[in-house]
Amino acid sequence: MLFKDLNIIRPILEALEKEGYESPTPIQEKAIPHILQGRDVLGSAQTGTGKTAAFAIPTLQLLFQEKAISNTPRAIKSLILTPTRELAIQIEESFTAYGKNLWLRHAVIFWWVSQHAQTAKLRIGVDILVATPWRLLDLMEQGYVNLKNIKIFILDEADRMLNMGFINDVKKVLAKLPEKKQTLFFSATMPKEILSLAHSILVDPIKVEVAPVSSTADTVKQSIYFVKKNDKKLLLADLLKNPEIASVLVFTRTKHGADRVVKDLEKVGVVAEAIHGNKSQNARQRALNNFKTKQTRVLIATDIAARWIDVDDLSHVINYELPNESETYVHRIGRTGRAGLNGIALSFCEQEEVDYLHDIQKLIGRNIDIVEDHPFAVKLLLNTKWAPKKSIPPKRHFSSDKRRGFKK
Repeated sequence: MLFKDLNIIRPILEALEKEGYESPTPIQEKAIPHILQGRDVLGSAQTGTGKTAAFAIPTLQLLFQEKAISNTPRAIKSLILTPTRELAIQIEESFTAYGKNLWLRHAVIFWWVSQHAQTAKLRIGVDILVATPWRLLDLMEQGYVNLKNIKIFILDEADRMLNMGFINDVKKVLAKLPEKKQTLFFSATMPKEILSLAHSILVDPIKVEVAPVSSTADTVKQSIYFVKKNDKKLLLADLLKNPEIASVLVFTRTKHGADRVVKDLEKVGVVAEAIHGNKSQNARQRALNNFKTKQTRVLIATDIAARWIDVDDLSHVINYELPNESETYVHRIGRTGRAGLNGIALSFCEQEEVDYLHDIQKLIGRNIDIVEDHPFAVKLLLNTKWAPKKSIPPKRHFSSDKRRGFKK
C-alpha cells in the first residue's frame, strides 16, 4: 500500500514525497483512515513504528479541509499533549514537514525556557498547538491559551505521562476541553491506569494495535557481549574503531553514567556527547541536532532522555548497561531498524546484569546471540538461582557487619 491509497490530499502527499515517504507503516495504515473518518482512536504501538505521522497527517488534513470551508478566526483547533520537551519539539517538526504546503500555523510550548517567543506565536494565532503539561497549564492560567475551540485532542505517550507523574495535570487539561471533540490516544504500553483514563475520555474508539511491546523488530540484529564491568569502556572504544558504525546511540541507566562514558571516550580520542535531564535545554537540543546532522557520531543517553529521539538511518544502538526493566530494552533497540530499515543492537552484560538478560530474553521470546570473539570476553555464571536479583545485600550481611563492630 502507498500513502496515496489512504485518501490523503495532494499537498500532504507532495510533502511526504519530498521527505522520502512512499509506503505507510502498519500503525499509519491502520490509524489514518479511521482518524480521517472522525473516529476516536486508541492506539498502541512500540516506539519507532511511525506513531507521530499516524496522527499528524490526518490531523493536518482534517483542519485544512475545515479551514478551506470556514471563515472563522484563527484559533487553536488541535492540541497535542506530550510528556517531554524533546518529544514536543520533534512532533512540531513533523507537523512542519508534513504541512509545509498548507496554510495552517502551529507552535510548540514547553517548560524551562523563556516563554516570550512561545507567547509571541500564540498572540499571532495558531491552529495546532504541541505542548507539555506544565507549560500549557501555566500559559492557560496567564490567559495566553484558550482551549474552547479544540476539534482534535491528541494525548501522546500516555504511559510515560503516568510514569513521570503528569496524570493529574492531564486531567486538569481535559477539564478545560470542549465535550464534543475527536480524541486520539496513543501509548506504547497499556497498564490499567492508562486504560482507565482512555475509557474515560474516548467515545466509541477504534483500537489500533501494532507490534506489542514484547516484540522486537525483525530488521534489528541483536547481539550480546559478556564483559567485566571495568572493561566495558575498553570494549566500547574497541567497537567504535569499526567505520561501519556510522551513528550510534549508547544507553546508560543513569545521568552520571552517561557523563562518565563521554569522558572515557574522550580519553581515547572519540568525540561523543551526552543527553539527559541534568543538561540544559539548549545543551540537549544542541547535542541532538549535532547527532541528527552527523556532526556527532556517538550520542550517550539515558532512557527518559532518549525514548523520543527520532533520528533517520540510525545504524547502531549499544546498551552499555542492560536496563533493569525488560520493556525498556525493546524501546531502546527500537531506535534503530525503523520503518523497515536494517539496524544493529549490541548489548554489554556483566555478571550482575545476568538476571536482566534472562528477563529480556523471556519477554522477547528468544535468546540473543552471544559474541564470544572479542578482546574482553569473559565467562559468566548464567544460573538465575545464583545470579543476584538485587544489588542490596541480604539482611544476614547486615547482622554479620554488626558483629564485626560496624556502626549503623
